[in-house]
Amino acid sequence: MKNLIPILISLIVAIWVAASAIISVQNATPVSLKFLTFQSIQIPLGLLMAFTAGTGLLGMALLQPLWSMANSRRSQSLDDDAEFFVDDQDF
Repeated sequence: MKNLIPILISLIVAIWVAASAIISVQNATPVSLKFLTFQSIQIPLGLLMAFTAGTGLLGMALLQPLWSMANSRRSQSLDDDAEFFVDDQDF
C-alpha cells in the first residue's frame, strides 16, 4: 500500500499534464488577462496555463513547510493541555 500512493500521485499528475497539453494545443489563440484596469500582453493560452500551473506548484511547495510547522505547534499545545488536566489522585 505504501508503494501505491506515489504511483497514484504520479498518475494523477501525468493525466493533468496531458490534459493541459491537449487543451493548450487546441487553443493556440493569443489571450490577454484583464484585472481591474490592468491588462497583460497577448500570449498563447498554453503558455498562460503553464505559467499559472508553475506558480501554483511553486506556491504550494513553499507553503507546505509552513503548514507542517503550524500543525506541529498545534499538536504540541494540545499535548501540553492534556498534561495539565491529568488527575493525580491515587485510588
